[in-house]
Amino acid sequence: MSLLQFSLPSPSFATAIPHPKLKPNNTGPNLSFVNGITTLSRRSDRLLRVVLPAGSSRRHGRRCRGTVCYTAPVSPQTLQWVSAVSAAVLMLAKGTTIQKSFLVPLFALQAPASIISWIKGKYGTWTVFLALLVRLFYFIPGELVLPFLAMLLVIVAPYQTMSLRGTQAGTIISLAIAGFLAFQHFSRMGSLRRAFDQGSIVATLAVICITIVPCLFLL
Repeated sequence: MSLLQFSLPSPSFATAIPHPKLKPNNTGPNLSFVNGITTLSRRSDRLLRVVLPAGSSRRHGRRCRGTVCYTAPVSPQTLQWVSAVSAAVLMLAKGTTIQKSFLVPLFALQAPASIISWIKGKYGTWTVFLALLVRLFYFIPGELVLPFLAMLLVIVAPYQTMSLRGTQAGTIISLAIAGFLAFQHFSRMGSLRRAFDQGSIVATLAVICITIVPCLFLL
């Protein structure tokens, strides 16, 4: 009886090395990691496609994929900070003749939630209390009184009024106030050239900022 003998190759040489020009015949789904989430990819290669999240970029606020980079949109909190800082600058600025008392409700409607929480907290209440004591015995210019009046309005405002913050109705009211102040500022300046003079350019830029921010919220 003759016996047949078969010799099998070793496991280290069982897998043939594919030709570099040939693509592997794999059409099944592969795993990919996009922003920390596992997804399915229909790519024919076996490589894992890893896209780092936006926070890991070297430049914050920018996302890069390959050679294309684009800037992330501005957050609502940033716009609120711009409006609040612009209103505070207008309260203290001297290069404008607007009715600055309108800035108090505008600040209460457009200020960020962190500022509102601080004003309603212990430190904000003590600040307003000490400011009122000083005002009773000493003279304070009107430009310095307005910030404390804005803080006092935030503290004593009823819930129904403060609930307008972040709503479309509150944004429309803010836009009406800002538009009225912008009309006063530019009409009393006489010309755009005088509005951008050295003594009034800061107030002009602040007026433009408080007018643009509500428009962006309505988009």
